[in-house]
Amino acid sequence: MLKSPTPTGVIRQSDIPGLIDSQRITQYPTVVRVRRTKQGGGFGDQDRNPYTWTVFFLVDGLWMSLESARGMPLEWGSLDRLEIWLRGKGFAFFWVRNDIDLVGEPNGDAE
Repeated sequence: MLKSPTPTGVIRQSDIPGLIDSQRITQYPTVVRVRRTKQGGGFGDQDRNPYTWTVFFLVDGLWMSLESARGMPLEWGSLDRLEIWLRGKGFAFFWVRNDIDLVGEPNGDAE
């Protein structure tokens, strides 16, 4: 079993195809809930929305965080949009980790 991901480096979004082709990404990506690093208006308002989602990749046995071509951390406000992005990059499966939001009582009917 792998340890919980803690990034030790970064990869750029543009590195992904080459890492896939050379089989250097050796695990499903892990989507992680993190504190927002980008600032701005709208959804990027850190006071109203302090947390976001990012993705880590296991490359050559080391967890790497993801940056844009400009060197900024990539963040998504929605798991739905992140799933679409991952599928567009060729990933049919991914793990989700959320150490920030509390887990509460189920609020639906059991299936």
